[in-house]
Amino acid sequence: MGELTAHDSGNRDFASDADRRLVRAIADGSADALGRLYDRHAGVVFGLARRILERVEDAEEVVQDVFAQVWRQAARYRDERASVAGWLVMLARTRAIDRLRARRARPDGERGVEPVSALPLSTNEPDPEAQALSAESVAQIRTAYTTLPENQRSLLDLAYYRGLSHSEIAKETGVPLGTVKTRIRAAMETLRQMMDVKA
Repeated sequence: MGELTAHDSGNRDFASDADRRLVRAIADGSADALGRLYDRHAGVVFGLARRILERVEDAEEVVQDVFAQVWRQAARYRDERASVAGWLVMLARTRAIDRLRARRARPDGERGVEPVSALPLSTNEPDPEAQALSAESVAQIRTAYTTLPENQRSLLDLAYYRGLSHSEIAKETGVPLGTVKTRIRAAMETLRQMMDVKA
């Protein structure tokens, strides 16, 4: 994995600036800007929603929900909190986990899906999507993620893509609660260090 060059960094900054300009234009009522933002980021939003929800139709609805929310709330976006890409991914994760909650509440037990509880959005535990990662960093993150030990990666999958709490992960896997917390914390620290090196 090569180091990020000045050219790559410049492209990333340019892309982030372009995203911010689009969000400002959306806040001013530009449907064209919304379409352009959709073209730039719908794939990432869909990919995360699909991983959480599995069904294509559910993931597609999340994509529509996210960009409808962007249209309504673009004026609330604050770039000091997250990049535009990071903001969109956080919206996608929230929407997808809301759909998991709704699926659990259905009396017909749709598709026999095991009920899962969403990780509270106010949790103090580190959230990989909440690190405000730019779209250009997605490939780097995926690469870093695959280098994690399987016993850490599998727990992250349960926490962030199935929305299980630490105690639910412990119950499902038989891993002691303290070990679950330690492994997830170690995995997040490893990812952060790897991304810092690349930056």
